[in-house]
Amino acid sequence: MTSFPRRDPRTDNLLTPENAALLVIDYQPTQINSIQSIAHPTLIKNVAMTIQLAQSFHVPIVLSTVNVETGRNEDTIPALKKLMPGVTSYDRTNINAWEDKDFVEAVAATGRTNLVIVGLWTEACLAFPTLDALQSGYDVYPVVDAVGGTSTIAHETALRRIQQAGAQLITNAQLACEWQRDWNRTETVPDFVQALIKAGDFFSYE
Repeated sequence: MTSFPRRDPRTDNLLTPENAALLVIDYQPTQINSIQSIAHPTLIKNVAMTIQLAQSFHVPIVLSTVNVETGRNEDTIPALKKLMPGVTSYDRTNINAWEDKDFVEAVAATGRTNLVIVGLWTEACLAFPTLDALQSGYDVYPVVDAVGGTSTIAHETALRRIQQAGAQLITNAQLACEWQRDWNRTETVPDFVQALIKAGDFFSYE
């Protein structure tokens, strides 16, 4: 076993828990109910995995909703909200979270330049802040199996658009492995393995 010493986690060219933040945007009943590109239970299970990974690796989370304070929309669904105790939710009226001052300031306050992002819909609330964050100098990593659009074509077209703009598409399994990176980092191994088993990426032979 001849592993190199760990690279500086702040400047590593790959994602690390120390150089990334997670943005969670608009996982509210109205948005979830309108998704057609992925089954709703699968969507919720997958985005829950993204959130749990961030919590396990102590990655800061910036949470946002739209139109809760105006009474036009409900809050983040309880199944996800309970996974983020103590995380401030930034409510807004803009479809594009990057046009909300509090949200953008919260992202900047994390001090992280790599933004892992999930949002509904893919074609709007994920795509717009992704494009703006890229323009603002961030590297953006949309988690493609934890997002959805109003149709398959809307979802896929939005992913093509943001990828062409420079977004680096990622899956939950890749994200988990990239944050873990080394089995010798034993503190996070149990949560890492459990997340992959629940997602079906590992088999348990017990």
